Amino acid sequence: MSYQNLSGRTAVVTGAASGIGEAVARQLAAEGARVALLARRADRLESVVEKIRAEGGEALAVVADVTDDTSVAAARDLVHETFGPVGLVVNNAGVMLPNPVGEGRLDEWQRMLDTNVAGVLRIIRAFTADLVGTAAEGRTADLVNVSSIGAHVPFPNYAVYGATKAAVTYLSQSLRTEFGPQDVRVTNIEPGLTETELKDHVDSAELSGQLDGMLQAVGALTAAEVADVVAYAASRPRHVNLRQIMVLPTRQA
Repeated sequence: MSYQNLSGRTAVVTGAASGIGEAVARQLAAEGARVALLARRADRLESVVEKIRAEGGEALAVVADVTDDTSVAAARDLVHETFGPVGLVVNNAGVMLPNPVGEGRLDEWQRMLDTNVAGVLRIIRAFTADLVGTAAEGRTADLVNVSSIGAHVPFPNYAVYGATKAAVTYLSQSLRTEFGPQDVRVTNIEPGLTETELKDHVDSAELSGQLDGMLQAVGALTAAEVADVVAYAASRPRHVNLRQIMVLPTRQA
């Protein structure tokens, strides 16, 4: 489906080297947006950017780590130098490291908090002035945060991951009280089971098997299907804010 009013907008997508982030970047570029792709893997980023350019889109690879303040600031500066102010930010970077809390894996907890929560905040801090300025000029400005159904539905051994996503969902809700009066829309997307590289982060054979079993029993969304929801939300008339979208496979309860 085509959303023509995305054309001419400047977008930043984090976690854009694969999965939902890659799919969002490719769709936005196909709709005519200039897209800065942020991720840590330079080779993978360049590959995605080459695909976008081959499809006639305009894209920039920006190697960045959302857990590092200096890296995010440098990424913002490069985006500004290349494309100018940003009017659409998609916070998609995230990690999923399920294990029982009783195992006390502090390193995994910290990594999820740094990426899934603080990383989102760093990107918001970097581009808030752009979004507010874009809206003040009468143009559409969007902040889209990719959360998870795990923000609401508990899964055994996913407590910390779910808690980080619940934080993103609450952050999105609260930010509307700050950004909405400035005509900046905030949309929170909560996908259910989706085919992405997140499942590759699972280091427990038992938990990996459980996840595979769920995927086989319920089915999964494709990254492109979630990306289409992001594009749809960002393409609405600027006075319409789709504030919260939960998107699940039909068989997922």
